[in-house]
Amino acid sequence: MFNNIYKDKKVLITGNTGFKGSWLTVWLLKLGAKVYGISKGIPTNPSMFEVLNLKDKIEYHVLNINNLEQVKNTIDKIRPDFIFHLAAQAIVGKSYENPIETFNTNVLGTAHILDSMRVLNFKSTLVMITSDKCYENVEWKWGYRETDHLGGKDPYSASKGAAEMIIHSFFHSFFKNKESNVRLVSVRAGNVIGGGDWAEKRLVPDCIKSWSVNEIIEIRNPYSTRPWQHVLEPLSGYLRVGQVLYENIEISGESYNFGPPANQIHNVMEVIENLQKYWSDSNENQYKFAKKNSFHEAGLLKLNCDKALADLKWLPVLDFHKTTRFTATWYKEFYTNKSDMYNFTINQIDEYFNFAKEKDLIWTV
Repeated sequence: MFNNIYKDKKVLITGNTGFKGSWLTVWLLKLGAKVYGISKGIPTNPSMFEVLNLKDKIEYHVLNINNLEQVKNTIDKIRPDFIFHLAAQAIVGKSYENPIETFNTNVLGTAHILDSMRVLNFKSTLVMITSDKCYENVEWKWGYRETDHLGGKDPYSASKGAAEMIIHSFFHSFFKNKESNVRLVSVRAGNVIGGGDWAEKRLVPDCIKSWSVNEIIEIRNPYSTRPWQHVLEPLSGYLRVGQVLYENIEISGESYNFGPPANQIHNVMEVIENLQKYWSDSNENQYKFAKKNSFHEAGLLKLNCDKALADLKWLPVLDFHKTTRFTATWYKEFYTNKSDMYNFTINQIDEYFNFAKEKDLIWTV
């Protein structure tokens, strides 16, 4: 898998205690990597990081990426072969409540990782994760390409657009020379779902938290459409681009979108109905409509992923029904059977790999 490139490599994940960070940690451990983590703490209760007991499986550093000296000292101590930068304030609603924290974490935090690498100057491959919301969203019907305008009406989206500009600036100012020790790309994905997410004000976690105690979920925007994808889809892209970047400096400085097929655009109601089908045998609706948001959220946002196909030979694997099945069954296993969730998570990665193998995707080799 991934040409065995991660085996015995030191891989640092910022934001490792989060939902995506935890899934990426498990996958990298499966690949034989030596995994290190940076995070300011456990973001939710419950948390996938704690449920899977990942603290005992990696070297974990508790620190805030807004502290430049601590970031620099920790990276210098680890000297990782790869860095996957996921640490972020990732909730749109929270960005309205505390925009300064959002900008500090998402913009300056990104700059701190890059500046640490500029100063330390050892060989490393960086995958900088931002968001599909980095684009100036005018809600058109075709997907955004990597060359489209950056921006955002809300603080979260603006912070992700700004992070992309920071990454672009550092590359051209310090890392563009082919003799540079640092190779980097930025990657953009959004609306990721999957088992183990308990973040606030997100559709799937809100559903599961309500349903797990037999409560009805309130739906904010039932007909908003999103390019829903399982967490393993973008992670396969991140791992694939890390592999290609490690092997081929020519893509250093590039950006890549990772999203579902263009026809896999479903509204909130469809997601809830599919989750409910795999969660419960009941035919009764377990939702009701809530009052409309007081803050702006985009009604339509999707990505064009042609560049990832052309440069990386990357394609999504799961259809919409497999995506919701993977998600609902993980939570159901946790709440109902209380089984070994680390092994259950590994099994889902194996199942995903088998689907990818059936499609002859190059990263499965």
